[in-house]
Formats: sequence, C-alpha cells, structure tokens
Amino acid sequence: MKPKIIVYKKVDQSVLEYLQNTCNVVYFEQLDSLNYPEFFQELKDAQGILGSGLQVNKDFLDRAPQLKIVCNASVGHDNLDLTELSKRGIMATNTPDVLNDTVADTIMGLILSTARRMPELDQLVKAGQWGSKNEEKWFGLDVHHKVLGIIGMGGIGSDIAKRAHFGFDMNILYHNRSRNNEAEQKYGATYCSLEDLLRQSDFVCLMTPLTPQTEKLIGKREFELMKKTAIFINGSRGKTVDEEALYHALKTGEIYAAGLDVFVEEPIKKDNPLLTLENVVTLPHIGSATYETRLKMAMLAAENLVVGLRGETPPNQIKSGVIA
Repeated sequence: MKPKIIVYKKVDQSVLEYLQNTCNVVYFEQLDSLNYPEFFQELKDAQGILGSGLQVNKDFLDRAPQLKIVCNASVGHDNLDLTELSKRGIMATNTPDVLNDTVADTIMGLILSTARRMPELDQLVKAGQWGSKNEEKWFGLDVHHKVLGIIGMGGIGSDIAKRAHFGFDMNILYHNRSRNNEAEQKYGATYCSLEDLLRQSDFVCLMTPLTPQTEKLIGKREFELMKKTAIFINGSRGKTVDEEALYHALKTGEIYAAGLDVFVEEPIKKDNPLLTLENVVTLPHIGSATYETRLKMAMLAAENLVVGLRGETPPNQIKSGVIA
C-alpha cells in the first residue's frame, strides 16, 4: 500500500505526478479556515507532509501520530519545532541552494531600487511630474564601488557577494558564525565583527536564519552604529529586526533607506507605520518567487519526501537547526 501524504501548497502538476507514483497524495492548493477541518482529519493517518509556513509544533504533531517526515519547500525552517520532531523520530527537510541565485537577484534589486529611489521615481513619472525628475531632491546614491556588509555569508550571501563584487566593484565585508574562506578568496570578502561591519558599510544586508540568537539581532543600537547614508536590506526573516527601531531610524534620518522582503507579521498589516515612509521599498516575501525556482524547490521537497519514506536519509535532512 502506498504511504499517505499531504501536499498543502500549490505545486506544479509534474511534482504531483512524481509523488503519485509512490504515494497516496491528498492535495490542498492552500489552507484556510474553510478547509482546516478537512486537513486535520486527513492528517490523522498521514505519513508525510509537504509545503511551507505551517507551524509544526507539539500541538500539531499530537494530531499526526503516523507522521514520519515533514518537508519544507523553502530554505527557512523556523516554522518547525526541530526539538519536538527529533524527540518523536520524525525527519525534517528543507530546500537549500536551488534558490540562491534567484534570491540574490532579488536582493540586488532591492539595493538598486532603494539607492536610486526607483519606486518613488516610477510614481513621479506616472503622476505626470516628469519635469521635476532632475531636481536635486530626487537624486539617489551610487551603488558601484561602495561597501556592502553582509550579515550571514551562507549560500545566498555568497551569491550576493559575487554579484556585488564582479558586477558593481563593491568592497565586501561580512559577519558570520564562521569564516567563509571561499568568499574571501573569490570575492575579496573581509571578515569582521558585527560592530565594524555596521560602522563601515554603505549597504547592510541581513541574510541570517531566524534563531533565538538572531531574533531582533538588528535594533536601536545597531541602527545608531550605521552611517546616516547607510541603506539597510533585510532578506532573512522579519523577526531578525526590531521593526519599531527600524521605523524610528528611517523616520529620523538615522539611516538613509531600507529595502525589505520580510516583516515581523506577514502579510504586513495596512497600518504598519513602515508603509507610510517613502524611503522604504517593500516586497511581499517574494525573494525566490520565479516559476523556475519554485518548481525546483517543490521538486526537491518531493524528492526529500520520497527518499525519507523509503527509510533512507533525505539529501536535505535538517538536524539541530542546520542542514545535515
């Protein structure tokens, strides 16, 4: 008998067909208040689940006594209680690496659009105010030959460094839990303390995973250390930043601008004060959102699931918060 699995996000038909070859697939394109009862009913005898964002904690796992594997179609896995999963002998996987280039492209887009104020100027032209485009008040900042500080020099951070170094002649500083010798050799990246990075960088790019150690890593003190002309980019998780402190830094001119793909609460509330500021470029957590990359992520998650249900070790099993 084929093992029963639940796919709880929209995936390409090719992914479903791959899974159906070996599994009995229950498919939800999305979860909402209307189909939650049906989802939890199906969960009672499911051996695997595939999706992203669902909080898999003790209460959830108590409703899934047959579960053997949880597969995130994302690189982030802060939605998973890894301690509880390990205690119950349930495997957890994610999809690293396949999205690195796409997310790095998005981050470079945020750097350019904030520095050159592209969203503001786009609205200016559409409002029929072309004549004011050369006024000094609309000038932006150069990106080329500036200092880019990357907090979190993993796979995505390295691909950002590559684009910045070779494409824009930027000098790269980085802060990480450990040295990244490859980034140092290939992109001239310089390892430094977090404080030195914040003081010296023209662009501060946060790319760390969300852990107890990185929650609110960047707050009031950190923004005070940055240059007044600094631009802050967050492509990690919203909770790695103190949003109130970020709003204050932007509102008072403590830093120049920010480009954000993530927020503490998602979707962001309409009354979030960050949305009132012109010097913030906001994206809806869409860093990896291209058709090609999302297909690769979903297929990798599916491959992890199939391998795990065969009783083998999936290629991207997560252990103790890191990729095995």
